[in-house]
Amino acid sequence: MLSYPKTMLSRSWHMFIAVSKVMLPVMIIVQIAQEFGLVDLVGRVIAPAMSLLNLPPEAGIIWATTLLIGIYGGIASLSSLAGTIDMTAGQLSALCAMMLFAHGLPVEQAIVRRAGAGFWVTGALRVGTALVYGAAVSWACYFTGALADPVSFEWLRGSDTAVAAASGGYLDWIRATAFSLALTFVIIAVLVVILDVLERLGITRRITAAMMPLLRVSGLNAQVAPVTTVGVLLGLTYGGALIIEEAEKQNFSPRTRLLALSWLSLSHSLIEDTLLLMALGADIWVILVGRVLVTLAIVAVLARLTGGGSRSAVHVSVQQP
Repeated sequence: MLSYPKTMLSRSWHMFIAVSKVMLPVMIIVQIAQEFGLVDLVGRVIAPAMSLLNLPPEAGIIWATTLLIGIYGGIASLSSLAGTIDMTAGQLSALCAMMLFAHGLPVEQAIVRRAGAGFWVTGALRVGTALVYGAAVSWACYFTGALADPVSFEWLRGSDTAVAAASGGYLDWIRATAFSLALTFVIIAVLVVILDVLERLGITRRITAAMMPLLRVSGLNAQVAPVTTVGVLLGLTYGGALIIEEAEKQNFSPRTRLLALSWLSLSHSLIEDTLLLMALGADIWVILVGRVLVTLAIVAVLARLTGGGSRSAVHVSVQQP
């Protein structure tokens, strides 16, 4: 009777430990940077670029951390800046979409390269798409008045601790950080249970089946669609590993690898990462529906550009593992 809760808690704890190894150093670095005024300095440097996207300067710090470290690193930065950042729901959704398009590039792009696509080409595709999509969403919300409600991040650190930590005091910062980590564990535990229930009910398999026609419409080879679907739903690491394995068995063409890995680079871990950023307050239409449609359009264009007589384009953008 107790075996299921114990199993779920064990999985959640192992994931939390792995995530904490990313989050805690980032939170410490951000706090030190705040103490020395580096956050304000970086904010002033990044402000002009972020203003073009209609985002606050702090968003640049959060996204830069996400680019280098990953989603949880970005969340750690957001938690550390919770007492000072002001955003609307539209701006938060735009930032979260940017985080989903481009994150953890050193690690994830290494996997993409090993799987057979260009490190820099797919990396530039991710960053470029993130910037254009983020700007489009943020400005569209601004001009239409959509998602205009202000978002409060104090719950990330607790109402009282957020204010106290922002004003200084190491003990208050430690309490606020402990609260953030505890909240992260709760979110992870809930996600683990939700994902397990979806799997047990067969919903994950149905989503996978529903995704395959969508992938084929974008121009993907039918042979690589199943393994790409796994990565799209569960993560680039899983999908990349499967593509590496299947490529050795079936000898996928460079074009097939490019298209599959472009799909994975732009949209992966649709279940877990989407739920995680929805918990922060991001809008599902922006971070899920819009992201998938943009990915579909981009991969369809790539399929046309690299099809038929465009063989040279393939050689430019694809690397053999």
